[in-house]
Amino acid sequence: MSSAKDGLLAEFAAAKQTLRHTLGAETFASWLEPLALRRIDGDCAVLELPSRFMADWVKTHFGQSIAAALSARIAGIASVRIEAGSTSPPGGQPSLAADAESGARAGAIRNSASSDDPIGLPAFEPRYSFDQFITGKANELAFNAAQTLANAVGQGQSAGFNPLFLHGPTGLGKTHLMHAIGQSVLARLPQARVVYLSAERFMVEFLAALRERETIRFKQRLRSADLLMIDDVQFIAGKDSTQEEFFHTMNEIIGAGRWLVISADRSPQNLEGIESRIQSRLAWGLVADINPADYELRLNILKAKVAAIPGASVPEDVIEFLARRIIANVRELEGALNRVLAYANLTGRAVDVDFAREVLADLLRAHSKKLTIDDIQRRVAEHYRLKLHDLVSPRRAREVARPRQVAMYLAKQLTLRSLPEIGRRFGGRDHTTVMHAVKRIEELRAQDHELDRDIQHLRRILDS
Repeated sequence: MSSAKDGLLAEFAAAKQTLRHTLGAETFASWLEPLALRRIDGDCAVLELPSRFMADWVKTHFGQSIAAALSARIAGIASVRIEAGSTSPPGGQPSLAADAESGARAGAIRNSASSDDPIGLPAFEPRYSFDQFITGKANELAFNAAQTLANAVGQGQSAGFNPLFLHGPTGLGKTHLMHAIGQSVLARLPQARVVYLSAERFMVEFLAALRERETIRFKQRLRSADLLMIDDVQFIAGKDSTQEEFFHTMNEIIGAGRWLVISADRSPQNLEGIESRIQSRLAWGLVADINPADYELRLNILKAKVAAIPGASVPEDVIEFLARRIIANVRELEGALNRVLAYANLTGRAVDVDFAREVLADLLRAHSKKLTIDDIQRRVAEHYRLKLHDLVSPRRAREVARPRQVAMYLAKQLTLRSLPEIGRRFGGRDHTTVMHAVKRIEELRAQDHELDRDIQHLRRILDS
């Protein structure tokens, strides 16, 4: 292997160590340990994982963190693509990291497919406990239900419902609660048989058992569980034989007085491709939804996250900025914070709102509301106590010209409008006028602290 490839693999290994530190050893071992560098396509790092499910999951949940870690170590990397797993790319050429990581990757494949692997053997993430789950109106019902069920199982009592069905969009805490239930039960009853697995793994293991004529053993391993938890049940939609086995497994568990927890991305009635009899069983117990976090909950989650990271220091205005702007899901919110802290650690720069905005530029664009030039003009006019017409008029007096430049600067920074379009919205001015305004405001911000405070204030208003 050439020295260039050796150097690239060394940087890739260093980036993986950064991810281990950032995401936690358990999460890293479960999802990112087998990650291999396949090749570099321009500014995109093409990575490989053993299965399509694993590749999709990692891309969805950790893609931004991986891209941040790689771009900090490997010059020119701006994005990542994660592919599923043959051990060599098309054409028979070995994967770039094959020599370094093929053993670990092959081991991951053997472990997941082996009939000797104790299916669902708990490997719970210690961070995913009830104590570390931040509650609010959006998730209060699901949290209370999960805790009630865990207490009931641990004490051999009735929870008043079975199964527990948790549903909500990705990244809002369903998996966290399932891990918390499992850990809580095992803390009370170490001898309890707790089985936790994804629906995708349920399907893979079941089909493997069919091929190997090991279906009786498969059934025994699952149906003897004291607590069976299956995550993301929507993945068995349309899989008739898997659904047949899943239905009978549910009936066996509930009929024997044991416990069942299921999660999905939607309510039982809205699970397309799932048999009606399964939907009926899923809705038989307690259905608890987890809704997107509101601003207050997002703020509390970030504060708790910062407090849990040794040595982390994040100004209050940065936490508020992230809570306002990253609204899709909690996992993405935490990922954004991790990304800011990782970049600050690797570059030695101070964490402030401008730094966070720079690091998260692509993410913020994806989440930005449809902020218009009209919105910016109106806010700037209000701030400087001008008439809206003044900003688009031909007047060149300083008390009008400077606010107009500020508005042009903000329009360039906060919208995707082109320079000519911005110029047209400011009284038909040329794009070079907008370019001059942007450059001038950037220069003045470094010299004029009052102007800099004005722009920060306007940005906070426009971001909210």
